Amino acid sequence: MGTEVTAASFTREQRQQYREKVRVGLDVFERMLAHSQFEFDRPMTGMEIELNLVDGEYRPRMDNAEVLKAIENPDYQTELARFNIEFNVTPRPLPGRAAIELEADLRESLNQAEKKCNEVGSHIVMIGILPTVMPEHFAGDWISANTRYQALNDAVLSARGEDIYLDIEGPSGERLNRFADSLAPESACTSMQLHLQVEPAQFASHWNAAQVLAGAQLALGANSPFFFGKQLWHETRIELFSQAADTRSIELKNQGVRPRVFFGERWITSIFDLFEENVRYFPALLPEISDEDPVAVLAAGGVPSLAELRLHNGTVYRWNRPIYDTVNGRPHLRVENRVLPAGPSIIDTMANSAFYYGALRMLAQDDRPVWTKMSFVAAEENFHAGARDGIDSRLYWPNRGEVPATEMVLRRLLPLADEGLAQWGVAQEVRDRYLSVIEGRCLTGMNGASWQIEAVRRLEERGTDRVEALRRMLALYAENMHQNIPVHTWKLP
Repeated sequence: MGTEVTAASFTREQRQQYREKVRVGLDVFERMLAHSQFEFDRPMTGMEIELNLVDGEYRPRMDNAEVLKAIENPDYQTELARFNIEFNVTPRPLPGRAAIELEADLRESLNQAEKKCNEVGSHIVMIGILPTVMPEHFAGDWISANTRYQALNDAVLSARGEDIYLDIEGPSGERLNRFADSLAPESACTSMQLHLQVEPAQFASHWNAAQVLAGAQLALGANSPFFFGKQLWHETRIELFSQAADTRSIELKNQGVRPRVFFGERWITSIFDLFEENVRYFPALLPEISDEDPVAVLAAGGVPSLAELRLHNGTVYRWNRPIYDTVNGRPHLRVENRVLPAGPSIIDTMANSAFYYGALRMLAQDDRPVWTKMSFVAAEENFHAGARDGIDSRLYWPNRGEVPATEMVLRRLLPLADEGLAQWGVAQEVRDRYLSVIEGRCLTGMNGASWQIEAVRRLEERGTDRVEALRRMLALYAENMHQNIPVHTWKLP
């Protein structure tokens, strides 16, 4: 959930001071983009995976503080709900066999974390939305003990001025319709974030390319079909997060006020476009002020942290988020891809990331980029189609019209991903291992969401009620997950 804050509430004066500090930070950032040297000697990739904690019956277990104490590894951190934790993967370069080494490291780390969890009665599950989470699990003390989370919860509800209304209908006709008096539903959304360090001049092309890819990413990687016992979108996490974190009342929506969870509205020409939109259109949620004077720091030859600008950026929930950060006194820029859910297995996670990094490189460096041949609205419609219908979705592509997502991936994007990874210097065996997983999903029509839906359907056909079917499905899901085999090859009940 981002940078820590120390205050749970803020005065009107603090909000005014924060707005001014954010604007100063934006001016300094613009000057840095024109004159500063940004780190790019060795472009790095990074990954964050949000995880769910369950008990022996595969229902949510609200004990992340106890689990983190048992794990004793700084790579694992708290998340919004007490049944969530986050695993932060150390950044590393892409070339050679680095991905296979990363897969082994991830498995080793998660296996060790699982053993420690078992000692306190918990298990780890990588999934987009825990299918066994029900309204009653949020009736008590669900939020993690963290000032930022409570402040964020209060800020969103205060900005909205009323309870959060959830209304989601899936392709099957099942519908969720209810109110929530907290951010609890948002906490059910667990994702994987992919980071790519880019140089300033190339940021816009990479961000635009990531927006183009988002629909295909969701079609391939959807893994969140159930929430509160209902079968909804294949990647329900997208619509659930959008509605649960919406600070707008109905009247503000009708006025066309932009949502806090934001796909965007146009192709960009610079990273500055996105930060400028943040400052212009979105009021502060967490107006905490630092002691830094970024103008003075830059004038003295230093690198400002731009704490206010970064904190504000962290409360605008773009699916592809611009990142400014500093490491060892040097600034750098990243595209943070927040489109994908967690899971299903580590090899699936690695396949999703390989597809993204490879295809992104080729789309970003095309002499006549695909975003010059399609509207931004078409990219956004692809995004929602991929989330709603998953691997069964139909997506638009220039000069092809609307085609099945699997066809678009097999004929167009998968070859691009392979070539892009080759240009990154990724070894042939790595490309074959992970891109064959993507190909397998397309040929079988099976990804995490479709596997979950089919497993529950089979269990219900035998007379099992929905709640028990979800529990049994999740138990089998976890068993397959731990075997680290691709989801399209998983056994069904």
